[in-house]
Amino acid sequence: MFRLNEVTKPYRAIPAYYDAENEHLDWLQQDVPFFLKQIGKKKLDVLELAAGTARAAIPIAQAGHRVVATDYDRSMLEIARRKRDFVGLGDAELEIIEADCLKLEMKKQFDAVAIFFNTFLNFTTLEQQDEVLSGVRSHLRPGGRFWLDIFQPNLDLIAKHESKNLDPGVFYVPELDRTVYRSVDVARDPTQQSQLVTFRYKWFDSLGRGRHERRSFTLTFLFPRELRLLLERNGFEILKQWGNYNGSALGPDSPRMITMCRRKT
Repeated sequence: MFRLNEVTKPYRAIPAYYDAENEHLDWLQQDVPFFLKQIGKKKLDVLELAAGTARAAIPIAQAGHRVVATDYDRSMLEIARRKRDFVGLGDAELEIIEADCLKLEMKKQFDAVAIFFNTFLNFTTLEQQDEVLSGVRSHLRPGGRFWLDIFQPNLDLIAKHESKNLDPGVFYVPELDRTVYRSVDVARDPTQQSQLVTFRYKWFDSLGRGRHERRSFTLTFLFPRELRLLLERNGFEILKQWGNYNGSALGPDSPRMITMCRRKT
C-alpha cells in the first residue's frame, strides 16, 4: 500500500490521447448541458480552470457566454486552440490562457468559475485546496457563482487497498493512426484519503511490435460534510448540491457531488 507522503504525482495527460480516451464516458456528455441549464440564459463571463483541450469551454462559449479557459499544460492548450479555431470561435468568445490553478492572477473578476471532471481532486493537500479556492474567490465578482463537480466516494471501492484493470477499453487516435488499449489500476490509502491512479496503455507499432506506456497521478477524495466545511471556510456559501446530472438531490448512493456556491460578500 502506498502512502501520500511517499508519492504525490500531479496529473499529466497524454495530449494526443485525451479526447479519444474519454469520449466513451456518458457523464462527460451530460455535465456541460447540466451546467448551462443551471446558470441560466443570461450571458456571463465564465472562467474555467484546468480546461484541458476545451471539452467544456467550447460548448459554453457556443452557448453565448464569454469564456476564459486556463490550464498549465501547454500541449493540451495547443489542441484546445485548434479545436476552438475549427468551430469558428475567436478570442472574444473563448480566450485560452496558460495558467496554474495554484497561482491565479487573471487581473479581472468573473460571474462564474467552474472546475469540471473531478479535477479539483488532483489537489491532494489542504494547503493546495485552500490555494485553489482562494484563487477562485478572488476571481469571482461579489455574489458570483462557483461550480465544482467531483465524484462522491464509493465506500465499497475505497475500502479496497488496490483495484486492477478498471474501465478497460480501446480507442483510436487519428493524429497518430494508432489504436490503443487502456486499463486503469488504483492503489488506495484511506488513512490519507489518497489514491494513486495508473493509466496503462498498450498498442502495436507499424512493424507489429507491442508497445506500452503508463501515466500515474495522485487523487484525493472528499466526503459531503468535509466538502461543505472546506468551501465555507474559504468564503463560499453552498446554494445547491446535486447527486447526478438528472437533477437528483445528493444522497448516500449518488455518484457525483455537483455543487453550486456563491461567493460570500
